[in-house]
Amino acid sequence: MDVGIKAIGGYEEVGRNMTAIRIEDKIIIFDIGLYLDRVQVHEETRTEKMHSLDLIDIGAIPDDTVLNDMKGEIVGIVCSHGHLDHIGGLSKLAHRYEAPIVATPFTVKLIEKEIKSEEKFEVDNPVYTLETGRKYLLTPDIELEFVKAQHSIPDCAIPVLHTSEGSIMYTLDFKLDNNPVLGEKTDTDRLQEINQEENIIAAIMDSTRIKEEGRTPSESIAREMVWDTLHQANKEKGVFVTTFSSHVARIKSIVEAAKDMDRRPILIGRSMEKYVGTAEQMGIIDLPDNVGIFGTPRGREEILKKVNKNGKENYLIILTGHQGEPGSSLKRIADGTLPLEIDEGDQVIFSANVIPNPLTKANRYSLETKLEMQGARLFKDVHVSGHASRQDHYDILEMTEPEHVIPAHGGLDFASSYAELAENLGYTFGEDVHILRNGQELLLKS
Repeated sequence: MDVGIKAIGGYEEVGRNMTAIRIEDKIIIFDIGLYLDRVQVHEETRTEKMHSLDLIDIGAIPDDTVLNDMKGEIVGIVCSHGHLDHIGGLSKLAHRYEAPIVATPFTVKLIEKEIKSEEKFEVDNPVYTLETGRKYLLTPDIELEFVKAQHSIPDCAIPVLHTSEGSIMYTLDFKLDNNPVLGEKTDTDRLQEINQEENIIAAIMDSTRIKEEGRTPSESIAREMVWDTLHQANKEKGVFVTTFSSHVARIKSIVEAAKDMDRRPILIGRSMEKYVGTAEQMGIIDLPDNVGIFGTPRGREEILKKVNKNGKENYLIILTGHQGEPGSSLKRIADGTLPLEIDEGDQVIFSANVIPNPLTKANRYSLETKLEMQGARLFKDVHVSGHASRQDHYDILEMTEPEHVIPAHGGLDFASSYAELAENLGYTFGEDVHILRNGQELLLKS
C-alpha cells in the first residue's frame, strides 16, 4: 500500500497546522489552521473579509496549492480540536474540496461559528459530528476513529486512520493527564489496543514541548495553583485573571474559586463568549447563576462601569489578554481605553504561559510594564501546559510503536529534539524518523 504524508503547514512554526495523508489514491486532510502571529503583525487584519490568497501571501494560513501535485481524491477534512491554529483556516480553504468536514461535537460548533462569520467565501461542505470512541467510514477501505484525548480545550481527539495494511495516527495537541478537571483522561488503553490489533504505519507527533524534561503536570495541579494564588488576594483590592478563553477547564476552576472568595465572576471578551458560552450551552460546563459573560463592546463597557460603581473588590474579573494581544480586554484596560482603571495593589494573575515567539514576548512585556507602572501586582505563570512533555512522548512512542515517526507543530529545533528522543528508542533518523518542511511529502510503503 502506497502512503504519502504531505506537510502543508505547522512543520516550520507553531501554527497554521495542515497535513494531507494519501492512502493509494484517496487523500485525507487533517486540520486547516491559522498562524495567529502573522495576523497580529498586520494589526488591522480582519481575516473574515480577506481573500485566501492574500492570507497565504502574509503566511497566516497554509499554502494548500502544494496539494496540486498530490494525485488523488480528497475524501475528508478531519479536525482534531477547536483551537484556531487547527480550524482557523477552514472557512478560507475548505470550499475548494468536495469533502465532508469531520470533528467532535464541541469542535463542530466552533467550526460552524467560523463558517458563519466568513464574509468572502461560501463554505457548504457537509459537517459531520463524530464523538470520541466512535468510528466513521471515509471510504470502503479507510475508517476514521477519534481516540479521546486531554488538552487545553474540550472535546480534543487523536484521529486514527484504519486501513487493511495498518493505521496512521495524527497525534497533535494532547497531554497525558490522569486527573483532569474537565472530561476524561487520554485513552491510552485504546492506543495500546490499536498497536496490538494492527501495526501503526506512521504517527505525526506534537513536538511543541519536546524540550521540556519530565512530564506535563495535570490540570488539577493548575487548579490548586489558581486557588492558592486567588485565596491569598487582598480582599479590598481588584483581582483580574487572564487565561486562554478556550481553556474551559481552567475557567471552571477560576469561577469556582470566585464563589469561595465571595466575589462575582465576570467573563469579558468576545472569545470568552464564544468558547465558554458554547461550552455552557452544550452542557460541558455548568456555570453558577451569578456568572456574567460579556462579549460585545457595549456589554463590556456597561459591566465595567458597574464594577467601577459597585467596587472592584466585589468581583473576580476574568478576561482576555494574557499574551498582550492588541485589542484584548486587559490590554485596553492597561491602555486606558476602557472604563476601568488599575489601581495601586490590584492583582493581575496570568494563568497562561508566554507563547515563545518574539512578537508575543514583546506584546506581553509591554503589557506587564504598563500594568506595573500603574501599581498592579503581577502573578505570572499560574499555569500548566496542555501539551505533552518529553517523558510523555517517550511513553506514547513505547505504547504505540509506530513504524515511522514524523514530528510536527514546531520548527526545525523542535523536530530535531524529537528525532533525538526517537533515536533513543531505537529509531534511525532518515530511515524511520523523518523531519519535514512545509511543502514536502514523505512517501512510504506498508
